[in-house]
Amino acid sequence: MTRSEAAFLPGLTLSRVLYEEAVRPLIEAEWPGLRYAAARVGTGSEVLGFDSARSADHEWGPRLDLFLTAEDAAAHGERIHRLLAERLPKEVRGWPTHFRPTADPRDPVGLMTPTDGPVNHRVSVGHVGGRLRDRLGLTPGPAPAELPPAELSVAELSVAELSVTDWLSMPQQALAEFTGGAVFHDGLGELTGARRLLAWYPDQVWRHLLACQWQRISQEEAFPGRCAEAGDELGAAVVAGRLVRDLMRLCLLMERRYAPYSKWLGSAFGRLPVAERLTPSLRGAMAATAQPERERHLCDAYETVAALHNATGLTEPVDPARRPYHARPFMVLHAERLAAALAGTVVDPELRALPLTGSVDQWADSTDLLTRPRAARAVLAALA
Repeated sequence: MTRSEAAFLPGLTLSRVLYEEAVRPLIEAEWPGLRYAAARVGTGSEVLGFDSARSADHEWGPRLDLFLTAEDAAAHGERIHRLLAERLPKEVRGWPTHFRPTADPRDPVGLMTPTDGPVNHRVSVGHVGGRLRDRLGLTPGPAPAELPPAELSVAELSVAELSVTDWLSMPQQALAEFTGGAVFHDGLGELTGARRLLAWYPDQVWRHLLACQWQRISQEEAFPGRCAEAGDELGAAVVAGRLVRDLMRLCLLMERRYAPYSKWLGSAFGRLPVAERLTPSLRGAMAATAQPERERHLCDAYETVAALHNATGLTEPVDPARRPYHARPFMVLHAERLAAALAGTVVDPELRALPLTGSVDQWADSTDLLTRPRAARAVLAALA
């Protein structure tokens, strides 16, 4: 058994220990009365609750996010960072607090490494408005006059201020990162308030996204049969995999759970109540080597998810039974029926005017796009 397997602690537990036993005493001794929040949010498998001993091989360990007011972050952020580098303990529960950067500039990740010198720690110091801007592309509230325009306040953030564009341009992975993890202390209220606001979509946006997800399925549900008919079993399997992925994301959306990126999609889906009932059909569709079996499993899955939709009560019941694809010999759900039913319940004029393309990560899965909020907004504007 390796050291990491023997001593593994969930990352959120390690972050709490780091805060309570090391960071809080230093901050409150040096800056008594300083208002701040301490949390572990953002990137990292531990934030989504999926970390394991394997996670310890890069950018995992005693990590923490400190949020100050924008003014205090500008005034004290650098000094706090230096103080922690000089006075943090060298390890927490046996795990080093020092992170050595890899030598490869193409893969700039940190590896926990013992040190006798200053600690290259993973305690970030910033403010909530900056995190919302950098990770989600939000620009809440006016900037205080004494701060640069980029230093934004979150004090005025409210549901009314978030536009349709705001919601549709934020990837679910980024929303899961900000609203997941754990808050250990919030002396500001801003972090807790922003997380509560972003915990889930407004009802009208949610209905629109559900319609868009069903629309995606409707566009390809006949393709496995057509590929197989043309002798392309590999193509049929690829399309079936796309449909399985879309059904998994649809189920998460129905259950009001932000879908993580591909590495953790199956793990997140597996935690849903419907997973035990639906997984055999999804696995069957993926494992099938002939179209009749593949079609049967896909249609079983369609009917299960359509029944799940009916149980939400968001629309009048839609017949969940499979049916022929026009005059062609393929059985499908005709998922556009559910897309239309949901779209019919959207009364927001801005949403009703949009095509059923949905949020940025319903039509794009490029990491290089989804991690660049300004680019995502620009592409979204072009689709409107």
